[in-house]
Amino acid sequence: MKISAFTYVRNGKTFGYPFIESIKSLLPIVDEYIVVVGDSTDGTREAVEKIGDDKIKIVDTIWDDNLRKGGKVFAQQANIGLDSTSIDSDWLFHLQADEVIHEKDFPIILKTLEENLYNKKVDGFLLKFINFFGDFNHYCPSRRFHQREIRIIRNDRSFRSYRDSMGFRKFNIPQAIDEKGTKLLVKQMEATVYHYSWSKTPITQKAKNIEFGKRYHATDDFIKDFEAVHGDAYDYREYDYLKVFTGTHPEAVQQVVAAQDWEFIYDPSKNNMTTKEKVMKFLEMLTGKQFFIYKNYKLLKG
Repeated sequence: MKISAFTYVRNGKTFGYPFIESIKSLLPIVDEYIVVVGDSTDGTREAVEKIGDDKIKIVDTIWDDNLRKGGKVFAQQANIGLDSTSIDSDWLFHLQADEVIHEKDFPIILKTLEENLYNKKVDGFLLKFINFFGDFNHYCPSRRFHQREIRIIRNDRSFRSYRDSMGFRKFNIPQAIDEKGTKLLVKQMEATVYHYSWSKTPITQKAKNIEFGKRYHATDDFIKDFEAVHGDAYDYREYDYLKVFTGTHPEAVQQVVAAQDWEFIYDPSKNNMTTKEKVMKFLEMLTGKQFFIYKNYKLLKG
């Protein structure tokens, strides 16, 4: 069984992405790791080179500003990585630059992939997410963040990154950016993605959000309104509810966690929940299930 991993990153150091930790967290269980490095100016490429692992292959790209709206550039970069993986790989593992895998999940990942190697009904696997917010001690378990998403797919070149690279679908024309595609048939895997996109210093988080926003807006007009709300630094008030994290972080990211030099104080009274969100939270607390969430996949049973 051969497993390829792929990721993409651009100016990861400037915007506080734990991209090196992300890559290192998955290296032990993959046969190759494709790292698509966009036109960076902060030493991101050099940092990837410094890892010094023969499994890593760097692919250099220049981000297309014509794909600025709708986050399409993210899917484009992911698909460049996908297309650069070995044709003889059985499984493709997509890990984004702010996502880390815990070493305790290595056995279940390998076991599950081995067991389903010849089960062609399975297009891929759905992994659970822990979405950290504010710091490394709080996470958002609500509908505002994807709690599950496809991160492992079978090596089928008709499978493509969808929309803004949050999942995958089967495309009739693989290079078609605007095709809706067909949802993949996936199984739930009992492994977790530790997602650190919202765990940065408030100043870095603000810069990252502005840069991220440029991939969803046709112009920079949104920045003025964003700065009017947040001022000099991101104020971490855009949550409905959070929970305290009581587990352990992956070994690869523990130095980053220990180096936290800002304070985040969670105040439940400062949430910005709508009436609908309050109702949905009540139902979730009552039943333990989240209703009417968006699912970019079809779940196989068994």
